[in-house]
Amino acid sequence: MAGADAVSESPLDRVADFPAIPAGWAYLDTAATAQKPQVVIDAIARAYGETYATVHRGVYQRSADMTVAYEAARAKVARFIGATTSDEIVFVRGATEGINLVAQCWAATQLKSGDRILLSMLEHHSNIVPWQMAAERVGAAIDVLPLTADHRIDLDAMERILTPQHKLVALAHVSNVLGSVLDAKRATDLAHGVGAKILLDGCQAVPRIAVDVAAIGCDFYVFSGHKLYGPTGIGVLWGRGEFLAQMPPYQGGGSMIDRVTFAKTTYAPPPGRFEAGTPHIVGALGLAAAIDYVEGIGLDRIHAHETALVRDARAALASLNSVRLFGPEDSAGIVSFAVEGVHPHDVGTILDEGRVAIRAGHHCAQPLMEVLGVDATARASFAVYNGPQDIEALVKGVERVTRIFG
Repeated sequence: MAGADAVSESPLDRVADFPAIPAGWAYLDTAATAQKPQVVIDAIARAYGETYATVHRGVYQRSADMTVAYEAARAKVARFIGATTSDEIVFVRGATEGINLVAQCWAATQLKSGDRILLSMLEHHSNIVPWQMAAERVGAAIDVLPLTADHRIDLDAMERILTPQHKLVALAHVSNVLGSVLDAKRATDLAHGVGAKILLDGCQAVPRIAVDVAAIGCDFYVFSGHKLYGPTGIGVLWGRGEFLAQMPPYQGGGSMIDRVTFAKTTYAPPPGRFEAGTPHIVGALGLAAAIDYVEGIGLDRIHAHETALVRDARAALASLNSVRLFGPEDSAGIVSFAVEGVHPHDVGTILDEGRVAIRAGHHCAQPLMEVLGVDATARASFAVYNGPQDIEALVKGVERVTRIFG
C-alpha cells in the first residue's frame, strides 16, 4: 500500500486506550466526534463519584478544592493554545456557542450598517449562520472567499477582496470536510492589514496540529472538547482581553454578576461575565484530562500519524476508478470522497455492514457541497486509534460498494 512506510515511521497504536472501540471495528468518524480514552472517562467518573461539588460558591473544603481544579483546567487550556492568560478563556458548550457569543456580543454591538464580514466557501454552518444573523441585525453585508483548485481557502483572493469596510473575518483553521489547513498567520495578517478582526474555527485543528494563538495573532479562537477526545457539552472561546472587556454578557444569571439590585445590575469581568449559571464543572475537568492525554502523545506525532494515514487512504481510494477524491493531498486527518453513481448514505450503510463507521452527508457545509458539485460526500477521518488495518477495511468496503452497484 502506498505510503505504508510513512505510517510505520510514526506508529501510535493507541486503540487499547479506548474502551468503546471493540476489536475489528474501524471507527473513521472522528471529525464528527472523537472516542474517549480511559483516562478521560476515569477523570469524569472520579469527578462525579469522589470529588464532586459546586465551584466559586461554597466555603467548605471540597467546593474550594473543586474550584481550584476547575480554574486549573482553564489555565491548562490557556497554555495548550498559547494564550497569555487564563482570563481570556471562556468555557462554553462548544464551538457553536463560542461563535454565537462573538456574533451576538461583539459583532452585533461593534458593527454597523455598511460594514462587511468575510467568510469562505468551506465554512461549517456554525461559522455562517451566526454571522448572517448578526449582519441582518445591524445591516452589515457578507462576502465569501472562493477556494483554490486544490480546495483550500484562497488567500490571494482574500488579499484582493479585503477593504477597510471589512470589520470581521471568520475562517476555519482546518476544514471539517476537506481537511485543508489554513495559513492562519497569513490570513490574520491580511485581516489586520485593513483593520478587521479575525475569528478562527479550530474544531478540527486543535486535535491534530499545535495551535498558538499568540503566534498566529488572531483575535478570537474557538473549539469543542468532544473532538479533542474530551466530553461533549464543553468548549472554549479564546478572545483578546481588550475585546472581551468590550462585550456585553451573553446570558444573565448567577455567577456572571458583580452586584444585582432592582435598580441596576453590574457584571463580573471576563471570563465570568460570559459564564452564567452553574458551569459544566466535570466537562472542564474531562477536557483537562483530554489535553493531558494528547500532550502525552505529542501533537507532532499525532499530526505525522494522521497525515500518513491520509496519504495511504487517498492512494488506495484513488486506485479505484469509480472513486472521486476531494481536498488537498496533504489534508489534516480527513478524506472526503464520492463513489460514482452511489449516494454517500448507501456507501455509509454498506461500510457499516463491514464494521466500518464513516460520515455521509453534507457535513453541515451545504455551500461547499454546491461548490464541489455534489449533494453530499462520504468522509473518513482519522485519529490516534486508527491504523493501516482501518484503511484496508475502508477500501475493502468501498470495493464491495462498487460490486453491489455495478
